[in-house]
Amino acid sequence: MSDNHTPPTPLVDPHEIHLIVLTGMSGGGKTVALRALEDLEFYCVDNLPSVLLPQLVNAATSGDRRGRPRRIAVGVDVRNRGTDFAHMPTVLSELAAAGVQVHLIFLDCRDEVLIKRYSETRRRHPLATRGVSLADAIVEERRLLRPLMAIAEKVIDSSELNVHQLRRLVATGYAQATEGLTLMFQSFAFKRGLPLDADFVFDARCLPNPHWHPHLRPLSGKDAPVREFLDAEPLVGEYFIDTARWLDAWLPRFEQDDRSYVTISIGCTGGRHRSVYLVEKLAAHYRDRREGVLTFHRELE
Repeated sequence: MSDNHTPPTPLVDPHEIHLIVLTGMSGGGKTVALRALEDLEFYCVDNLPSVLLPQLVNAATSGDRRGRPRRIAVGVDVRNRGTDFAHMPTVLSELAAAGVQVHLIFLDCRDEVLIKRYSETRRRHPLATRGVSLADAIVEERRLLRPLMAIAEKVIDSSELNVHQLRRLVATGYAQATEGLTLMFQSFAFKRGLPLDADFVFDARCLPNPHWHPHLRPLSGKDAPVREFLDAEPLVGEYFIDTARWLDAWLPRFEQDDRSYVTISIGCTGGRHRSVYLVEKLAAHYRDRREGVLTFHRELE
């Protein structure tokens, strides 16, 4: 078991079958981690009973070898009462014996932080049934998950991590499964400050702003009406072309320098329209040409 904030053990051979099992405390960040792996083009399934893991691996890797998903990520937690956590180590051992590269990641978090997160979101803990307090539910969950935490390849304590930091930690550790440089495109609002982990920052505040159109204001850059509005603006097209051209010229230099991860941040005033649109458009552009392209919208999370 490794320490909390070092990157997970990377995937050495991207042509092998890799199964990442994400488990841990409810509210600890499993959904965020699963999204990061999905962006890295893992075949992802959430809330799967442990007894179905072998069938999933067989189904996901059957057929023509060239078309197989070689990377699978599965979320396993206490929401599914059909999961026998004590039996899970045996299931994983059998898969490993069959040649599958198994990686178990445990997302942990301090109890007081979990309680605060549940209070802020007003979600109900899956074990906090009638008559069971949140604190007691967390204690019971730790008991149930103890067999998995004991054999985890990596335990990540998310207590002090924000959503983006957790995504980056997971993606950095497993980006080598995609061969080459992993790109994180993130949108943000200048009024809330610059992202501290950005390698490059682009300012989109000079572009036409959908915010001033009442029917577009409540939407985001992911929505079709906003995309259509910005697609029709020549200045936006020029901005996109110039940004992509600049990245095309300089990203290879980072690859030559053995960098495995680069964050490109694009900001606008509110972080909802122009920056989101450009992040999605750039991500789609680069996904057509390489693996390992991630997106994160700070103000939409």
